[in-house]
Amino acid sequence: MSDSSDALREHLVRVLAWEEAHVGFDKAVDGIPANLRDVRPAGFEHSSWHLLEHMRIAQGDVLDFCTKADYAHAMTWPEDYWPSASAPLDDKAWTDSIASFAHAREELTRLVRHVEDLTAPVPTGKRAQTYLRAILLVADHTAYHLGELVVVRRLLGVWKAA
Repeated sequence: MSDSSDALREHLVRVLAWEEAHVGFDKAVDGIPANLRDVRPAGFEHSSWHLLEHMRIAQGDVLDFCTKADYAHAMTWPEDYWPSASAPLDDKAWTDSIASFAHAREELTRLVRHVEDLTAPVPTGKRAQTYLRAILLVADHTAYHLGELVVVRRLLGVWKAA
């Protein structure tokens, strides 16, 4: 790999977990009281739980798209990308969702470091659907919803800015 390729890869690794332009995932989900995780603040469409699960589901789908040879896009937007009304919410579901998100982020980091050509199309995708596009999509999507999560926390009175 060239120096510029290595630099791009390291930048992408940082982008997946950084806190340089906004709060990071770990801080955004930390310390939300259990009794407020499924509360939708007045005037806001989603709860912290909905946002967490949505980020986990979407990131997991992109990871599968990039890494599973038998991937077939079977999910329907938006229904399949948000938790169902019957999705369980207890401490285990909350911590499992956080752990699953973190694990998928680690796998995406591994992909960034080891895929031969980041600009190559993902084999299960279309021509313009490259590994680089997929990584940037995850980073952008997560950043957007982390911002929403901070707003939810502020509206619920459980956000402490550092």
